[in-house]
Amino acid sequence: MALTRRQKEVMEFLSGFIKKHGYSPSYEEVASGLGLASLATVHKHIQALEAKQYLRRSYNHSRSLEIGERYFNEEKARGPQNGEQTVPLLGRIAAGAPVEAIPNPEQLHFSDFVRDKDSYALQVRGDSMVEDHICNGDFVLVERTDSVKNGDIVVALVDGTDATLKRYYLEPDGRVRLQPANSSMKPILVDPAQLQIQGRLLAIMRKY
Repeated sequence: MALTRRQKEVMEFLSGFIKKHGYSPSYEEVASGLGLASLATVHKHIQALEAKQYLRRSYNHSRSLEIGERYFNEEKARGPQNGEQTVPLLGRIAAGAPVEAIPNPEQLHFSDFVRDKDSYALQVRGDSMVEDHICNGDFVLVERTDSVKNGDIVVALVDGTDATLKRYYLEPDGRVRLQPANSSMKPILVDPAQLQIQGRLLAIMRKY
């Protein structure tokens, strides 16, 4: 039997907790980590996962949960095949007002698009690039480079902390214009000293 959405969340929490701490969480920690209302709810999920052979329990010990082989085998089967290239999903990128870019340890498969090992992925948040068919929730594949030309869609870091996805233009007065692809939004004009180009758009992937 397949896992329900909540059961999958429980398994992912348990696996991550054990990997980080070297021991299993208490029921209280599971409830807190997943925002569950009661320990009875945790117990219900644990029993169901044990019945499906995703978990094992040692009844004479506290923190007695162990990940079953079935979970490991299914995770391995879902992972990349031999020779398949993945790129790190580093976080979320603004396509509206700039926001802080926060690393994220997920992996995203772009085997057909990756040019080199320095490519990486970001998920778009906002609609400032919608007229270039880059929508909220899309994943963008980025080539890590600081060498760009006018009209390139770039990942731009403003003032060292705020990252945004825009078209790059060098203005006659020496400033850089970060141009949205949304006629209702104004461009961002910055001094080059305030700007760090972190990459150029390679590809877009949308999940429906």
